[in-house]
Amino acid sequence: MRKLGLIAGGGGLPVEIAEHCEQAGRPLFVMRLKGFAGPALAEYPGADVGLAEFGKCFEGLRRAGVESVCMAGAVSRPDFRDLKPDWRGLMYLPGAIAAARKGDDALLRFVVGAFEKEGFAVEGAHQVMDDLTLGAGPLGAVVPDEAQLLDAQRALHVAREVGRMDVGQGCVVCDGLVLAVEAQEGTDAMLARVAQLPPAIRGGPGAARGVLAKAPKPAQEARVDLPTIGLGTVQAAARAGLAGVVGEAGHLLVLDREEVIALADELGVFIFGVEPLSA
Repeated sequence: MRKLGLIAGGGGLPVEIAEHCEQAGRPLFVMRLKGFAGPALAEYPGADVGLAEFGKCFEGLRRAGVESVCMAGAVSRPDFRDLKPDWRGLMYLPGAIAAARKGDDALLRFVVGAFEKEGFAVEGAHQVMDDLTLGAGPLGAVVPDEAQLLDAQRALHVAREVGRMDVGQGCVVCDGLVLAVEAQEGTDAMLARVAQLPPAIRGGPGAARGVLAKAPKPAQEARVDLPTIGLGTVQAAARAGLAGVVGEAGHLLVLDREEVIALADELGVFIFGVEPLSA
């Protein structure tokens, strides 16, 4: 079993992966990204590293005997002028800046390529934990009706088109009307905007309407940045008056699965997986 180097950003995904490795007996070394990785990761063997400290990261992984890496967790786009690169970072930084001008996906591909160039295999979170992704059909007891499935279909189409332009991964549709698309603000902020819209065009307490769709960007590197939902997503969707959440089976990560199912059932929110277009 290859030792895994977890390049950890913020949120619950890196913690879930670390816990999985511990339970599965997989050797683990955590590179905690400064300013992003949560305190819960401090209990695992690892080191703290800045975003531009490529040399420190690569050498630390090699000394720890790491063969594969997994990049997981939230990392906001940096102001490149504020970064403090080490000597290896100085070599990679110009390429990273050039890639970033083309979009987030290009930047992520550049970073993946840098690790591969240094001899590390790159695994997606869904490859490390094969039970992370949403399956086809309902997740939980709540099932969408025909009208909600039509909203889901339209929301997924728009989410894919937004992703094609490397803008975001999410969209909200209610009764066929696009209420919001996700950009750099993230899903929770988008749903907060939906919650402020006039009640006439969205759902509300006791009368949920509309669907949140999250879809991967059509050309994105699948080993990093797959769309993710968790407890906060379900809560925010309910606050926005939405009936449910939809994603592509095998291409949407579900954190804290059992807790998410219980909360969605309690709130009457469906979570539904559809077959991806390539299937």
